[in-house]
Amino acid sequence: MLVVDDNKVIRQLIKVNLELEGFEVVTASDGAECLDVVHEVAPDVITLDVVMPRLDGFGAAAQLKADPRTRHLPVAIVSACTQHEVENGIEAGVDAFIAKPFEPAELVQVVRRLVERRDREGREGAPAGRGRG
Repeated sequence: MLVVDDNKVIRQLIKVNLELEGFEVVTASDGAECLDVVHEVAPDVITLDVVMPRLDGFGAAAQLKADPRTRHLPVAIVSACTQHEVENGIEAGVDAFIAKPFEPAELVQVVRRLVERRDREGREGAPAGRGRG
């Protein structure tokens, strides 16, 4: 798990809730740091805040989805989830949305669903011609 939020308190809150459910969690403070550490960490899921310095959540999501090495990683936006944010998130390739303030149980449920979907897709194999190069 890679948790990305510029607010240290929110980052810690998400981290603790996921660790209590058995997830290993690494954190980053903005989208640029996310892109720096994603290859070292190889997370199962990434949660992104939207409003962050240097690179916002939409920019980070779009770059993750454009990179063949990371396009398979599920990305969840954790934010106010306004209509504008949801539309921009879908355009950037985001897989799920978690509205702030979030319920810890909802956070865990969404992350588990994304991990299970990734595992299922991994077992089924990538379609021919994808995931190479």
